[in-house]
Amino acid sequence: MGTAAVREHLLGRGWSGDILEFAESSATVELAAQKVGTAPARIAKTLGFYDPERPEGALLVVAAGDAKVNSGNFKRRFGGKPRMLRGDDVPARTGHPVGGVCPFANPAGADVYLDESLRRFDTVFPAAGTSTSAVEIPVPDLERLSGARGWVDLTTGWRDDETTG
Repeated sequence: MGTAAVREHLLGRGWSGDILEFAESSATVELAAQKVGTAPARIAKTLGFYDPERPEGALLVVAAGDAKVNSGNFKRRFGGKPRMLRGDDVPARTGHPVGGVCPFANPAGADVYLDESLRRFDTVFPAAGTSTSAVEIPVPDLERLSGARGWVDLTTGWRDDETTG
């Protein structure tokens, strides 16, 4: 699919920004933050999970770069323990390669959810369909542009009142 499909998806929803493309990988939170010149927390990582209620489906959770999925929160929300997509299942279930998974231009059966960890930012940087791309999106627009099914509170490690062990 790549950035062309993501660009078409975003333009079709009224977006008029730029897709950033890099010569080297931006596939991890740290690499993406370096490439776009921001804090790692502002990288909107899209995590792919098997859907506990639909074996053929996928759950794509978009969370801040410094957030960690809490198993208990995931299980309470989706009815099963979080099982990340295996590498060979990622392209078919998300429409994108490993390192380029994003909340845009996904196939039917891939449900996108946005994590509360994103709401503390004005804009965030999700991937744009490849492991060498990103796009800056205002958080208030992310739900509409991604076609997300809604907001969830699945993560820990990013709130000021949380302590790390």
